[in-house]
Amino acid sequence: MATGMKHTDRGQVTESIRILGIDPGSRFTGYGFIDTRGGHAVVVDWGTIQTTGDHSSRLRQIFGEIAALVTRYQPVEIAIERVFVHRNADSALKLGQARAAALCATFQAELPIFEYAARHVKKAVVGSGGADKAQVQHMVKLLLAMQDEPPTDAADALAVALCHSHERKTHALLREFAVHS
Repeated sequence: MATGMKHTDRGQVTESIRILGIDPGSRFTGYGFIDTRGGHAVVVDWGTIQTTGDHSSRLRQIFGEIAALVTRYQPVEIAIERVFVHRNADSALKLGQARAAALCATFQAELPIFEYAARHVKKAVVGSGGADKAQVQHMVKLLLAMQDEPPTDAADALAVALCHSHERKTHALLREFAVHS
């Protein structure tokens, strides 16, 4: 897998990169791998890590499965949903710990990590920061030309990866513009 981008004179990306999107949760952690080249994204793999047992066991499962996925698919960048504040402090703490377990599982690969708020992801993929899960699933299916809609957690993870792909393209164009100005 390519580890960088090459640009044409018009700022178009000519190399493919693999992005791992993660939607953290203590019971269900979604993941999605996409390969992106220029303005096109292709789904590589997606799924949901469904955990069982006590909270420590759940964190161990998230860590182990994300680490194995990173080893298997060799992403170049990680995109993860940022934790939002819950009304329930205990739920927020558990979600933050699940997110940390997923992130720590990627550290061995020393990959850049990008964080996105849920509203930002929904705006980038659906066009509305207030989109519901069904809308996200539908747009992910369309944007990635998938046969079936993925489960909600996997769709959210793929949406995070797609959001990052869009952000990368925008930043590449801005860099090109700055160089030529």
